Amino acid sequence: MALPQEHVKTIEDINTLPEGTLAELIDGQIYYQASPSKTHQRISRELLVVIDSYIKSRKGSCEVYSAPFDIFINNDESECFIPDISIICNPDIVKERGCYGAPDWIIEITSPSTASNDYLLKSVKYHAAGVKEYWIVNPSKEIVSIYNFSEKNYIQQNYTFKDKVKVNIFDDLVIDFSALNL
Repeated sequence: MALPQEHVKTIEDINTLPEGTLAELIDGQIYYQASPSKTHQRISRELLVVIDSYIKSRKGSCEVYSAPFDIFINNDESECFIPDISIICNPDIVKERGCYGAPDWIIEITSPSTASNDYLLKSVKYHAAGVKEYWIVNPSKEIVSIYNFSEKNYIQQNYTFKDKVKVNIFDDLVIDFSALNL
């Protein structure tokens, strides 16, 4: 007797979810997301404002997108991620439905329910897809984990909410976490 096969989910399964349902499609599985907390929203807003202001002040070509914004990192709809913040410098990969390809920089604000996916699964997927920089902001531990994937053997460093953190994809952007309203 054959073992029952697990149904592999597709983007069609995501598209049939009730409107407003936050869910990601990774390796044929749906991962539901809870609504973000007040702290999560505050961190997201503060980072978004700093990054967007920096890009605009330099008249840069990069765009900042906040969740929910679909990221199809493999340039197809086989997997769908919804990072908290995505910085995309190639306008050709941004379509009305989302981003088809790897953003340059992704920021995830983790929670206890998403931590294992953020630290393990997503870091591997983002690295393999060509994301240059990946940040995981952990509000409960007040730690920012930076993955610089643009290096041959990628570099991972941890910072606290009291540190100034250099953004690797930009020459002169440093985010002072102690100056943010977190």
